[in-house]
Amino acid sequence: MTGTGLLVIGDVVTDVVALHGGSALSGLAVGTDTAADIVLRPGGSGANTASWAAHLGADARILTRVGFDTGEWHAAELRRFGVRPHLRVDPDRPTAVVIAMVDVTGERSMLTNRGAGGHIGVDDWDESLLDGVDHLHLSGYTLFAEPGLQLSRLALAQAARRGISISVDPASTGFLRSFGPERFIQETLTSQLIIPNRDEALLLTGETSAERAAEKLSLRYGAAAVKLGSRGALMARNGKLAAWVPGVAAEVIDSIGAGDAFAAGLLTALLKGADDEAALDAGRRAGAEAVTLVGGRPRTLPSDLSTNQLYPLNAN
Repeated sequence: MTGTGLLVIGDVVTDVVALHGGSALSGLAVGTDTAADIVLRPGGSGANTASWAAHLGADARILTRVGFDTGEWHAAELRRFGVRPHLRVDPDRPTAVVIAMVDVTGERSMLTNRGAGGHIGVDDWDESLLDGVDHLHLSGYTLFAEPGLQLSRLALAQAARRGISISVDPASTGFLRSFGPERFIQETLTSQLIIPNRDEALLLTGETSAERAAEKLSLRYGAAAVKLGSRGALMARNGKLAAWVPGVAAEVIDSIGAGDAFAAGLLTALLKGADDEAALDAGRRAGAEAVTLVGGRPRTLPSDLSTNQLYPLNAN
């Protein structure tokens, strides 16, 4: 890869993050109150990846669809992190919302309403979005509704015709299982790189080890970078394991956005000409930083914060 122009097609989400002191859902008191620290944050896998990439030095842009309620707030948040947002505003639907319940280990369980994000489609696309772009990154969430699937087909085809490199993140085992693993692979084979986590890699291949799954995926795509959480990450190319890095020790507060940060670190490093090991290292370091923060975006300096930036009470 050469140049740092990165276009992400993916979701913007309003994250309601609730950190409670129990273990997974067993820590919730059924039928009554459970004490929790609750914050509102801008999120979404695609938007998180774009924000981390811009934070790490890429010329990052995003195509996404937001709702009538919080679109201005999300646009401001993306710009604040250095992203060039191409936001299509849905006049009839709210922005996607995720309620993320985060347990004492940092693991999260999510309730998701895709809102406007589930309706992004070909009418939101213009081939000029690829001008100045060196790499296209597709969030798998885009494919899981029919309008987004049609958009993905169009964008991938036009990027391929221009010789733009492409990567895809499968995004979610739940949606992936419903969509169909082999169907997902067939729809995204234009990509030269897939960036799943371990569970997604196993689901896509039917393998029982991350190493074998990565090798198998790399035979289909050319390259596969598999996220292993605290165990690090590995890269396979053309059916062979090419690089592996161990995890980075970190105090886990919230795992939301860690995989998105990893993808951003990996892609930004590759765009700057790094080899596989160095790119994996950049990815793991970004992921390790992400788990020390609440929400899925990079660290924000106190001087950057305001009530309106954190809480979109006045957005319309």
